[in-house]
Amino acid sequence: MPRRSHHIDQAVGLRIAARRSALGWSQSALARELGVSFQQVQKYETGANRVSASRLHQAATAMGCSVGDFFPTRPNLEGEAELLHPVLTSAEGRGLAEAFARIRDASARRALTRVAQAMAGA
Repeated sequence: MPRRSHHIDQAVGLRIAARRSALGWSQSALARELGVSFQQVQKYETGANRVSASRLHQAATAMGCSVGDFFPTRPNLEGEAELLHPVLTSAEGRGLAEAFARIRDASARRALTRVAQAMAGA
């Protein structure tokens, strides 16, 4: 059981990082909103430290989303963490995530997703 919960912590952390990045916020900016150090935000985002329910609520409120947005909808948590990691750790991936988040038209987002999938051979 601890292994699975660690994957949940990682998945939640990666989703926090993705939302923060999409907003164009630094870890320091999120840390200020949460009243913690940027090092603590780093630990949350990597899953090294578990985010408490109250802190998760505070983060969701600060970043204008719901707490549920930080939780994976698929049961394969290991796969999700592996998929999101390169997006959040490369400049290209972060740029793509930030641009994607700014696209308001749902059909345009779907079209971009299909293009990326086609390019990846998926």
